[in-house]
Amino acid sequence: MRSLLGVVTVAALCVLVGAGPASAAPGDDGFTIEDSRITESSGLAASHLHPGIYWTHNDSDDGPYLYAVDSATGKTVARVTMTGVGRPRDVEAISIGPDNEIYVGDIGDNLGGTWSYVWVYRLPEPKELKDQTIRAAQYVVKYSDGARDAESLVVHPKTGRVYIIDKNEDGGHLYEGPAKLSTSGTNVFRPIAPVDLWATDAALSPDGKRLAVRGYLGGIDYDWNGGKIKRVEQLDVPLQRQGESVSYSADGTKLMYGSEGSGSSVVAEDAPGDAGSKSPSGGGSSSASGGGDGSDSPVTLKTGAVAVVLAVAALFGLGRLFRRR
Repeated sequence: MRSLLGVVTVAALCVLVGAGPASAAPGDDGFTIEDSRITESSGLAASHLHPGIYWTHNDSDDGPYLYAVDSATGKTVARVTMTGVGRPRDVEAISIGPDNEIYVGDIGDNLGGTWSYVWVYRLPEPKELKDQTIRAAQYVVKYSDGARDAESLVVHPKTGRVYIIDKNEDGGHLYEGPAKLSTSGTNVFRPIAPVDLWATDAALSPDGKRLAVRGYLGGIDYDWNGGKIKRVEQLDVPLQRQGESVSYSADGTKLMYGSEGSGSSVVAEDAPGDAGSKSPSGGGSSSASGGGDGSDSPVTLKTGAVAVVLAVAALFGLGRLFRRR
């Protein structure tokens, strides 16, 4: 079924652009993950200490491992084994907060939101890139309104507060954790704002002012607004085999979109807002929904491709596949 989704995606692109697979524009900093051990890259985070390095991890059935991938070569330059956390169940997200602390979200629930609690892990980003073992703190997380599935976790770069977005096909919510997580008790996360997307990952900009939320077939840029997020525009999300992750580049000028699968690609797009590079003033993408007639715009092509994918997905019943990851 996964391979069928890939065929449908490629077919949609070919029909709409009249050519083979689209290539990245010159200057984009995308890369392909070359490590055969990474088959289900479900989260992505730009290193704070090592330029050009991105941290990722597998979804489930792997172990307590984090991989440091060099974007220049696509090769893994270090594997970190977390200790003190037991065996992860369904790791779906990774984010780096203040003081170069890595946060890992073991927050997925392929059983449809039936686990009474999930976990968040925290460990220091290693100063040296080599295979090593690092002890992590483990936090028990519950939601104030009951169990749920989630794949998106972000840490505010200024306050260090942790947020989770649940995965709901009708749209989810941004959940706010306690001001400081505790290893000795349960950390209750509470909904503070709706999210208009079936979210598979999210990322906060390095300045903490913008929130990028992605799904399988699209994304939304939000003004952070102290957690009371406000929708700004549609994100220029690439069509991928199974779009699972997103990260801002370390300098905030790019959004890096990752996908699951062996040899998966990470695609770079200009970030919206002041950090972007598409407009003369440094603004981001002009692909806000509803802007212009868009008769020949990339957004129109992508929207059309999405329509084709959705139509064929409905025909073949691929909705069940999406609900599993």
